[in-house]
Amino acid sequence: MIIRELPTEERPREKLISLGSSVVSNAELLAILIGTGTKDRSALDLASALLAAEEDGLGNLAGSTPEEICRVSGMGIAKACRIIAAFELGRRLATRPLPGKVLITSPESIADLFMEEMRYYRKEFFKVLLLNSKGEIISIEKSSIGDLSSTIVHPREIFSGAIRRSAAAVVFVHNHPSGNPEPSGEDQEVTLRLIEAGKILGIRVLDHIIIGDGIYVSFRQRNLMPG
Repeated sequence: MIIRELPTEERPREKLISLGSSVVSNAELLAILIGTGTKDRSALDLASALLAAEEDGLGNLAGSTPEEICRVSGMGIAKACRIIAAFELGRRLATRPLPGKVLITSPESIADLFMEEMRYYRKEFFKVLLLNSKGEIISIEKSSIGDLSSTIVHPREIFSGAIRRSAAAVVFVHNHPSGNPEPSGEDQEVTLRLIEAGKILGIRVLDHIIIGDGIYVSFRQRNLMPG
């Protein structure tokens, strides 16, 4: 059945207008973004197929490329781009900078800054928070993409921004695409190496946060930071 043949109160767009977005299902929200269906499938059918095609449904769809979305029969590049744009707007809203300088008070406050942005990444991203002497964020820098290893995460690149901006301290943040934030042996080895480099430069490494799917691990809380 095409959407216009549904009772008015069951059509996704009309339901959102009359009842509010919070009561509209994931498939119905996607159908609104998709807009139109095909000869054989309604927009709601396409939305349901998209969610079914992903192991984690909406979670994995958030990190999909246009080409991956277009693998679902009936999904073209324009529809795929609308969906990706909607997810990106949501991420930007969740991670938008706050007015003024943000004060870091705990590992949880750091994780909150990055969770919605990084939990769906399919590759490992390594970021560095540059802090002033008051513990306020000066800048957030993306240092590497790929597997976290000593060959990729090099102290020269990691601390270059901190040196340029005269940062007093740094916090490292990276994600595990598996969703499990437990530190690996490589994670610990790289962290210790960077801490030693920071000591030479006079820049304190306050913590290393690993982002998983809705959960995180703080090296400081786990007592994995020396000293």
